Amino acid sequence: MYSMKINIAIDGYSSCGKSTLAKLLSQKIEYSYIDTGAMYRSVTLYLVNRGLIKDGKVDRNLIISALPNIDVTFKYNASKNQSDTYLNGENVEDEIRSPDITGLVSGISTLKEVRQKLIALQKKMGEGKGIVMDGRDIGTAVLPNAEVKLFVTADLEVRTQRRFNEMKAKGYSYSFEKVKNNLLERDHNDTHREENPLRQAEDAILLDNTELTIDELVNMAYDIVMKKQNH
Repeated sequence: MYSMKINIAIDGYSSCGKSTLAKLLSQKIEYSYIDTGAMYRSVTLYLVNRGLIKDGKVDRNLIISALPNIDVTFKYNASKNQSDTYLNGENVEDEIRSPDITGLVSGISTLKEVRQKLIALQKKMGEGKGIVMDGRDIGTAVLPNAEVKLFVTADLEVRTQRRFNEMKAKGYSYSFEKVKNNLLERDHNDTHREENPLRQAEDAILLDNTELTIDELVNMAYDIVMKKQNH
């Protein structure tokens, strides 16, 4: 659709709207969307299914030895107009969104070896340009040369309400406080991990969507991308 293909890196906190933004923006500009969070969730699901995470605790050596057996890919689902996540050839799009996986993924994503494996895959995906990739270290570690970098944030109470509503709609009965505490824990893990912690890249544009609708957020991002492509 557009002459100059670029890469767009979107980072931000949990439940700040970055994944929804990335999906809608990619559709609007006809780019491929890479959900890196889904990749970490897939690794977590693999480890859980094989009993390598017990009571929230992990054996680092066992996890490292399991990594070569894990392959994560994306395939376009025409009926949903989105890319589904595949773990070793199996569609796990629904399984990786469960509260159990959500509660464990930030701990797994702090492991250096896990990040190294997935970052290598993500960098490979970005070589051809024309992608929108969201996560927590995209603009700083995965695609440091991305032409457009966005950092999305929102007020904690707003993020909690969004996640609470999302969980309720899926039939999960979690209290508002439990959802809030989970987000606080994930924020802490994401910003304090040793390996590529969450932080705003120096050249990233901050988008606070506390009081924005998703359409307003997408339009803001779209205008930024158009200016860059037409520069």
